[in-house]
Amino acid sequence: MRPYDATLVLGPTGSGKTPLGDYIATRGLCGRRCVHFDFGENLRTARAYGAHPPHLESADIDTVARVLDEGALLEDHQFRVALGIFHLFAKRAALAADDLVILNGIPRHAGQAVDIATILRVSRIVVLRCTPDVVRERIRLNTGGDRAERADDSAPAIQRKLEIFDSRTQPLIAYYRDRDVEIHPVDVGVDTQPLEIYENLVTAG
Repeated sequence: MRPYDATLVLGPTGSGKTPLGDYIATRGLCGRRCVHFDFGENLRTARAYGAHPPHLESADIDTVARVLDEGALLEDHQFRVALGIFHLFAKRAALAADDLVILNGIPRHAGQAVDIATILRVSRIVVLRCTPDVVRERIRLNTGGDRAERADDSAPAIQRKLEIFDSRTQPLIAYYRDRDVEIHPVDVGVDTQPLEIYENLVTAG
């Protein structure tokens, strides 16, 4: 089966990826049905599922717990975890061949980008750009409305996520640019809402 078409939303923690993905999923984009694959949310769902979520082995659940507890990234040899979680998501979402997947939270480094190309073709990247100070204020105010139940927003955890984003995820922009993928940067402020970003994307075409 050919890979599903995908738009990847990149940005540091707190920049508004999840609210944007949810908003696009409710509105669609470019006349297409959109489904939001929020990898972090799906990780949390898998952890809460119980002993044996579909498509995952017991050892995989230990990996999921470590990623969530430590803010770690899945490495290349652990990609089967992401694959299993995506297959479960695709079944729940009744994903169709012509749907556009809004990717959020994966890939987060070049190795994942290579692996994920077997199931998802990234044709566009939306880069949410904001400073660390804006990130912290957005999280403090819960600007996107998606942080109330998060247990991983302590100051040290936020700092670690920002460092990982700079060192391992930011280079994905150059990785995809070298492969002629469209890059769409959007500046995000403390009060920026999904509607503003969505209208920016619609205007850009």
